[in-house]
Amino acid sequence: MKRTDGTAEGAGQEPATAAGATPLYGARMWRQVGRLLLNLPLGIAGFLFTITTLSVGLALSVTVIGLPLLAAGLAGCRSMGGFARGRARALYGSEVHEPEPVQRRRPGITGYAIAHLTDALSWRSALYHVLMLPWGVLSFALSLVFVLVGWPLLPWAVRAQSAVDRMLVETLLYPGALSERVRELEDDRGTVVDTAAADLRRIERDLHDGAQARLVALAMDLGMAKERLQETETPEDVAVAAKMVDNAHGEVKLALQELRDLARGIHPAVLTDRGLDAALSSVAARCTVPEGVKVHVDLKARDGSTERPDSAVEGIAYFTVSELLTNISKHSGARSATVDVWRADEQLMLLVQDNGKGGAAPYPGSGLAGLAERIRAVDGVFLVESPHGGPTTVTIELPWRTRAARR
Repeated sequence: MKRTDGTAEGAGQEPATAAGATPLYGARMWRQVGRLLLNLPLGIAGFLFTITTLSVGLALSVTVIGLPLLAAGLAGCRSMGGFARGRARALYGSEVHEPEPVQRRRPGITGYAIAHLTDALSWRSALYHVLMLPWGVLSFALSLVFVLVGWPLLPWAVRAQSAVDRMLVETLLYPGALSERVRELEDDRGTVVDTAAADLRRIERDLHDGAQARLVALAMDLGMAKERLQETETPEDVAVAAKMVDNAHGEVKLALQELRDLARGIHPAVLTDRGLDAALSSVAARCTVPEGVKVHVDLKARDGSTERPDSAVEGIAYFTVSELLTNISKHSGARSATVDVWRADEQLMLLVQDNGKGGAAPYPGSGLAGLAERIRAVDGVFLVESPHGGPTTVTIELPWRTRAARR
């Protein structure tokens, strides 16, 4: 892993002595020597705790208190691993971060025991503390020998031992790429489910408050007109009935328009038939920015071939740009905007810019935050650069998945 300062040096590596370079026998090296010497007492304490709690818990596992005691021992090992991760970050520049807390699926002692007994990181933390005893003895002895009699080789010996120290932490006390990926996918799944539920509620609300209400009014107007025609006796009654029919005709037109708008909000036909270029141009034409919105779409691959991304990616790109243009119209005060869409290898890139007042940010609960969550749910990237006074630039990166590849 890389160091947090952005360099690509190895674990605990000191650069060669040169003008302005860190000296071989500098403060950093001596801090690492102190850590290596401290490995012995910490290894003894961690080994005793781990062996005692786990052996007692396993021995009593046939009783009621055995498994909870074993789970408590694993939880303690997991907590002590946080101290080792902190030391690795401070001395070696390691990028290991703190893992998510253990998630209980059941309440009470039973849920606590099951959660820790099935947590892989807890068992790896126990293994780390067991291995730290022999490694602590070895690193303590080697460091002491090199400090006393082998000091010319001390920097290189410390560097090698620090690499082993860091490897143990990053291998055993880090959740692991697979676990992290599973957690990210679970978060993304929750975001997708919440977004889908919100879209369904919006569609239901629009139907209930819009088209449904107009259709009910239409039915009532037609019913009254029918009764009026059946009971007609004078030209005035015919005129009243004709006016009711005319009003009903107007309601039909409005209901159809609202249904078209609703269908366009679900998935516009122009996007399915003609792709992103035509769909985004249609959105830009409806934007109320005074000087208009310029749209440029280039989906050609490096070999010159033109493909369309998967319909899900197209839909996310369309609705993201549509929402951004709506925000520009309502809040930015911009006079012009541009939308650029292009393909970069296996990524679909979108760049939306405006010359408005700026200050936009994806605050929690805001529309931009919702867009960012939707983009991240498909492994995309959503970046906003909007200093006060403008301009505002939103960069979106989506994974490119062609329709042919999906089939």
